[in-house]
Amino acid sequence: MIRAARGTHAVSPFLLVKIHTDEGIVGLGEVSCTPRWSGEDHFTARHFIQTILAPVLIGEDPLRIEALRAKLDQGVARNYFTKASLEMALWDIAGKSAGLPLYRLLGGPVREEIATKWSVSGLEPARSAEIALWAVDQGFQSIKVKVGIDPAADVERVKAVRAAAGDWIRIGVDANGGWPVHSALRILQRLEDQNIFFVEQPVADIAGMAQVRRRVSLPVIADESLYTAQDAMVLARSEAADVFSVYVGKAGGIAAARETVAVAEAAGLACTVGSNLEMGVGSAAMIHLAMATRGIRAEEFPCDIIGPLYYEDDLLVEPLLLGNGKARPPERPGLGVELDEEKVRRYIVK
Repeated sequence: MIRAARGTHAVSPFLLVKIHTDEGIVGLGEVSCTPRWSGEDHFTARHFIQTILAPVLIGEDPLRIEALRAKLDQGVARNYFTKASLEMALWDIAGKSAGLPLYRLLGGPVREEIATKWSVSGLEPARSAEIALWAVDQGFQSIKVKVGIDPAADVERVKAVRAAAGDWIRIGVDANGGWPVHSALRILQRLEDQNIFFVEQPVADIAGMAQVRRRVSLPVIADESLYTAQDAMVLARSEAADVFSVYVGKAGGIAAARETVAVAEAAGLACTVGSNLEMGVGSAAMIHLAMATRGIRAEEFPCDIIGPLYYEDDLLVEPLLLGNGKARPPERPGLGVELDEEKVRRYIVK
C-alpha cells in the first residue's frame, strides 16, 4: 500500500491487452488503471480499445509502430495509459518478430543494470522506519519517502527513515504536488540536516515548481506535472525542474517516453523512470526503456521500477529480475515475459 498526497493506493486494477497477428505472434500490453493518478480505469480502457482503438489497428502492419501511434492519437485524446498498452504490445510483437529483446531493438544497452529505489509510504514514523530497514536489508541504496500529507508528520517520517536507514543511504522526498509553495520551502528547510538528495513534485503547478527550484539547492524532479514531450518543453523553459520522471504509461508509450527524454537531453536535464506500481508486463516495458535510453540517468537518480515487489502474487511465468536495488531485462525476444494464464483467470474481475 502507498499512502501519498493524492490518496491511498491500496488496490491496483489492471487491464491486460493482447494483440494477435496473422503470423501467430501475440504482443502483450498492460494498462495501469488507477483513476486518481491516471484518470483512466479498466472500464474506460476496455471501452476505448474495443470501440475505437482496436478497429484502428485491425488489418495494419504491426511493425509500422510510428504510423500506428499517430492513428491511436487521432482516435482518442489523452488516455495515455490506455494507448501505451497497445503501443507496448506492438513493440513486443516487433521484438518477437526480430528475435531480439526489446532493449536491443531500441538501440542496445547503455548500462549493465538499472539502479532502483524503494518508496516508503506516508505512514506513521515507526512503521516508515521498519519499511526503510527492510529496504536496506533487501539491498536498496536509495529510498524515496512520501510527504505532502501533514507538515509535522512529514518531517518526523523523514527523520525516522534517516535514523533507521543510516547516513550512507540516499533519501529523497516525494510530495506528489501536495504542498503549497510556502510549505514546501519551510519543510525543506527543516529537512536540511537530513541530507536529502532530491525533492519530487513539491507543488502541483509549474509556476510553483519554478519558485521552489529557484530557492532550494536540491534537485527538483517533475512527475505529476509531466505527461507529454510538450509538458517537458514547458517545464524546461520555465526552469521548473532538474529531472523528469518519465513513465511508459503516463507518456503514452515507449516511443513517446523517449521523445520526452530527448527534450530533457536537449535542455541539459536528467531523467529517471517513475512508477504507478505497474505489474510484470508494464514493468518489463519500463526496464527495456531504461536499459536502452542514455538520457535516463538511473545511476544518479535511481528508477521506480519496483511495482511487482508490492504484490503478493505475480502474473508472469517467470518473475522479472528485480532485487538488491537493481533491475535487469529479460533476454527473451520482445518484452521477454509470458503470462501465467491460470493466474490471469484466477484474478479476472467480472
